[in-house]
Amino acid sequence: MKTLKTISLLALSISMLACKAESKKTPELIAITTYAKPITKNTIKVALLLDTSNSMDGLIDQAKSQLWEIVNELSYAKCEHERPNLNIALYEYGNDGLPQQKGYIRQVSPFTNDLDLISEKLFSLTTNGGNEYCGQVIKTSIDNLDWGNNKNDLKLVFIAGNEPFTQGPVSYLDATTDAKEKDISINTIFCGNYQNGISSKWQEGALLTNGDYMAIDHNQQTVHIATPYDDYILELNIRLNKTYIPYGSQGKRKYEAQAIQDENAFSYGKSNVVSRTISKSSGFYSNSKWDLVDAEQEEDFNYDEVDKKHLPQELQKLSKKELAQYVEKKRLERERIQKEIQEQNKKRKIHIANEKKNNKINNGLENAMLNAIKKQAEKKNYKWDK
Repeated sequence: MKTLKTISLLALSISMLACKAESKKTPELIAITTYAKPITKNTIKVALLLDTSNSMDGLIDQAKSQLWEIVNELSYAKCEHERPNLNIALYEYGNDGLPQQKGYIRQVSPFTNDLDLISEKLFSLTTNGGNEYCGQVIKTSIDNLDWGNNKNDLKLVFIAGNEPFTQGPVSYLDATTDAKEKDISINTIFCGNYQNGISSKWQEGALLTNGDYMAIDHNQQTVHIATPYDDYILELNIRLNKTYIPYGSQGKRKYEAQAIQDENAFSYGKSNVVSRTISKSSGFYSNSKWDLVDAEQEEDFNYDEVDKKHLPQELQKLSKKELAQYVEKKRLERERIQKEIQEQNKKRKIHIANEKKNNKINNGLENAMLNAIKKQAEKKNYKWDK
C-alpha cells in the first residue's frame, strides 16, 4: 500500500510539473508516455530438415521450386482473426561433407522471417554421399532452435529423406519425446514407396507426436501452372522492386540479394517468379533490417540513427524531413502495387485451382507440407481464406 501511494504521489507531481511547464509555454517540456506491453503475435514456426545425401537432388530441387507457393498458401492463414507471423529454419543432414562428430548435420539457418535468406540458403545446398541420422537431426533442431512458449504458435518439424528412421546414435523415440514436451509436431516425408516408409519407421516417427506421415516421389518434376495474369504480375514486380530503399551496412548487399532470388525463382520458369512476387506482396515479406520503407514502420525506428553514407547516393544530401517525405512516397507506392498484385492473385488462384483439379496435378513436397500444416493448424484454431 505504501509503495502504491508513493507511485501515485510521483505521478501527480509529474503531472503538475507538466501542466506548470505548459502554462509557461516553455520550449523544453518533456513528454512522458507509457506503453502497454505489446501483444505477442502468433507465429507459424516451420523447421525443414532435408536429407542432402547423394540420392536427394530431386528433393532439394522440389524445395527450391516450391518454396514460394508454400509461403503463399501460409500467408492466407489467420489465427484469432489476425495474420500470423512466419518463421522458417533450415537444416541439412546425411551429407559426408558435414562434420562426422556432429552427426553429419548442419544448421543452415535458425528461425528467420527473412524469406530471401531462406531462398538463398536453399539454392546453396548441394548433395553428397553420407549417413542419415533422423533421430539426431530432429533432436538437434528441438534443442537448438528458439521454439518459444506461446501456446497458439504452430510448431512443426518436417523431415524428408529415404533411409531407415532408426539410423544413428540418437533414438527417434527420444527425439520425439522431447518434441512432444515442447508441443512440436514431427511430420515425416519419406522419399520413396509408401509401404517402405512405414516398414522403416517413418510413419511411427510422425504418429508419436500427432504429426503426419507422407510419401512422395522426390524425383517428380514440379509443375508450375501458367495463368493469363502472369505477365502483368511480373510488370508489377519490376515496379515493386523500385520501392525498396537500402540502408545500413548490409543494405546494398541485401538489395542485390533480393534481385538474385528473383533470378533464382525465374530459373524454374516464369510462373515460379510470379509465385515469388505474390509472396513479396504479402505480410510475410518484410525487410526492416535493410529496407528503409519497412524499417520506418517499426516502433523503435529513428531517422537520427540512419547513416546517410549507406543510403543510395541520390538520397544522401536530403534533410531528415525530405528523406521522411521520400520514404512515405515510396511506402504509399508500394502499398498500391502490393494491393494490385493481390487483386490479380485472386483471379490467378481460381485459374490454378481449376487447372489442378482438371489435370490432377500434385506437387509432392508442396502438397505434403501444406496438407499436414492445415490439418494440424485446425487444432489451434487457424483458418484459411476461401
